[in-house]
Amino acid sequence: MTLRSLFVDFNSYFASVEQHDDEALRGRPVAVAPVAAETTCCIAASYEAKAFGVKTGTMVREARRLCPDIVVVQARPERYVHWHHELMKAIDRAIPVGVPGSIDEVACELVGRQRQRAVAEDVARQVKIEIDKAAPGGAIRCSIGIAPNPWLAKTASDMRKPDGLTVIESSDLPHALHALELRDLCGIGPSMHRRLLEHGIHSVADLTAAPPHLLRHAWGGIEGERMWGLLHGQWLPPAKTTRSSIGHSHVLNPELRTAHGARAVLAKLLAKAAMRLRRDDLLSGALAVHIRFVGHDERWGADLRIDPTDDTRILLHRMNRMNRMLDGPRDRRDALPGPPRATPLSVSVTLHKLVARTQSSGSLFAPLESMRKLDAVVDRINAKYGLNKVYFGSMQTALEHDAAPMRIPFSHIPEAVEHDAEQHPLWLKSMNQAKVLAEGEHRRRERDRQR
Repeated sequence: MTLRSLFVDFNSYFASVEQHDDEALRGRPVAVAPVAAETTCCIAASYEAKAFGVKTGTMVREARRLCPDIVVVQARPERYVHWHHELMKAIDRAIPVGVPGSIDEVACELVGRQRQRAVAEDVARQVKIEIDKAAPGGAIRCSIGIAPNPWLAKTASDMRKPDGLTVIESSDLPHALHALELRDLCGIGPSMHRRLLEHGIHSVADLTAAPPHLLRHAWGGIEGERMWGLLHGQWLPPAKTTRSSIGHSHVLNPELRTAHGARAVLAKLLAKAAMRLRRDDLLSGALAVHIRFVGHDERWGADLRIDPTDDTRILLHRMNRMNRMLDGPRDRRDALPGPPRATPLSVSVTLHKLVARTQSSGSLFAPLESMRKLDAVVDRINAKYGLNKVYFGSMQTALEHDAAPMRIPFSHIPEAVEHDAEQHPLWLKSMNQAKVLAEGEHRRRERDRQR
C-alpha cells in the first residue's frame, strides 16, 4: 500500500465558476481578468478558450485576437471564495480535507484501507460525485491525482485534464514521470530551469537519475534533497517556514509607466507593507526596492539597512533617500534609476530582516509613542471604513488609477474583513501569481516587438 495522498485540482476554476453561475456561458470560450482592461492578463480560461490558445497569463488583447468570440468577464472574488468553501464541504463528505494549497486545489491524506489502489480510486470517484451534487450541471469539474506523497499527487492531477483521475504508485516511479517536461513539475520555474540546465539536467529522466547531492547543489540547499525524496515517492513532512519578509509588487498600467507614476505606486506598496508589519506586531530592519523596465530582463534594485521600525513615515523617508533612488538629479525629476530613458513596467517593495516587536530593544530614534498611536488610529479607520480613507499624499496618483489596491486582511479586526473576499489569503495568492504571469508576458511581448 504505497498510496498516501489524494490531490483535487479544480479545472479552470475561476472560468468554471462563471460558467456555473451563468448557464449562457457554458460551452462558450470564457476568460477571467482581474480588472476591466485590455492590458491586463487572463487569470483563467475555460477549456473552450484554451482550444484557441488562450491560457492563464495571456493578455486580454491577445486573447481577443486568438479567439474573437471569447467572453471576458471581470473577476468576482466573492463567488470564487464562496464556491471554494462549498466545494471543500463537498470533498469532506468523501474524505477529510487537508489544508488547501490554493483556492482551487487541496491535498487529502489517505489512511488505512484507503491506501489500497481500488479503495483510493473509489474515494476519488465519490469526490467527483459529491462535487457534482454541490454544483450540478457539470460546469465545475476537477482532476484528481493519487500518489505516495502530495507533490506527486499534484503532479498526477495535472497529467489528465479536464475531469481526469491518475494514479502513480511507487512501482511506477520514476518512469511514470519521464514523459513530462521539467517545467511541468511544481517548483521548477524559469530560473530553476536554467540552473538545472547548467547542471547538465535537461529532462525529467535526467532529474530522477541525478543523485541527491547534485540536486542539493542545483537548488542551493536542502530543498534539492527534498525534491529528490519527493521524486522517488518519499513521504516528507512539510518544510518548516518562517516569515522572513513582507513585500508587494505591481505591474504598472500604461498610464502609470512614468517616473512619477512609478514613485506613487512604490509609496502605496510601502504603505501596504508597513500596515502588515503593524498588524503582525513586526518590525523591519531592511528595505529593498526593485524596478523592472519594458524590454529589459534585468531589474534595477537597491537595498538599505534601517533601524527596526514599522512607521510608514520613516519607511517612506528612507525609500526616498536610498541611493538618491527616487528623486534622481535635481535637473532630472522625470528620470528613474536603471537603463537610460527606459519605461518602467513593474515595481516592488520588500521589507525584510523582520523581528517581533517584543524581541526588539528599539532605537534611540524610534518614533514617539504618540506617533505609534496615530498609526494605530489610521489603520483602524482604514480597516473599518475602507482602505485608503486616510493616506499619504505621495500615493495620490496611484489612488487615482486604482493601482495596487489595499487588500490587507487585518486578522485582529475580524468584523471589518470577515465578508471581504478580496482579502481572502487564497484569493490574494492567486492574484500574486497572476501578477508574475502578466509581468513576464509584458516582457516577452516587448522583446518580440523589438526584434
